[in-house]
Amino acid sequence: MTNEPAQLNVLISGGFAGAYERLLPEFKRVSGIKVATGSGASQGAGPQTIAAQLKRGVPADVVILSREGLNELIAANRIAAGTDADLAQVPLGVAVRAEIATPDVSSVEAFKRVLLAAKTVAIPESTSGIWLTADLFPRLGVAAKINVKAAPRGSDAAAMVAAAAADVAVMPVSEILQAPGVACAGSLAAEIQFVQVFSAAAIAGSAALESANRLIEFLSSPRAVEAIRNSGMEPLAAKR
Repeated sequence: MTNEPAQLNVLISGGFAGAYERLLPEFKRVSGIKVATGSGASQGAGPQTIAAQLKRGVPADVVILSREGLNELIAANRIAAGTDADLAQVPLGVAVRAEIATPDVSSVEAFKRVLLAAKTVAIPESTSGIWLTADLFPRLGVAAKINVKAAPRGSDAAAMVAAAAADVAVMPVSEILQAPGVACAGSLAAEIQFVQVFSAAAIAGSAALESANRLIEFLSSPRAVEAIRNSGMEPLAAKR
């Protein structure tokens, strides 16, 4: 790593954050690389999306976000060619306040009943929320019947539920499991499920490309499998 910067800068979205936080200490220990981590949404129009942060010059050598968001960065020539890797996948689930009875969301009709009974449904403004509002809610015929509030990120949607500002949130299971004050009522039924893939890549022009690739290889290696599973995701490294 001769002439590389002393610090690796990472921008990460919420879906993979739980696994990342478990794995980062080991990576720093075995590699000796210092890492600074910032956060942002995978997609959307807000100023805190990863794309918006990169555009205004926030330092980054590695990004970890939804595959949809990464593909947008690739199309914008923001990503170093050949460095992208799919790390894990996670289904969407329903978050409720931790102290209430867990509703049944195991079937399409049960999920619809939960949505229609809720005064407010929170969703992330990012990849999963875009899909929910553009695809699933219209397909279920509930788009005009439910009060949907979009939060900048999944953690913000979960916080709305914890604070009783929303009755339920629909978001990646991995984000529900790490959010305080909420519980996971279950995953959406298979026929209405949207499984998100979270991926990593190095930023084009990074001065720390060797270190960036080492981190990506570590996160997509078999040694990362247990931490990824424990965070509520399915590791994709195990499928290769």
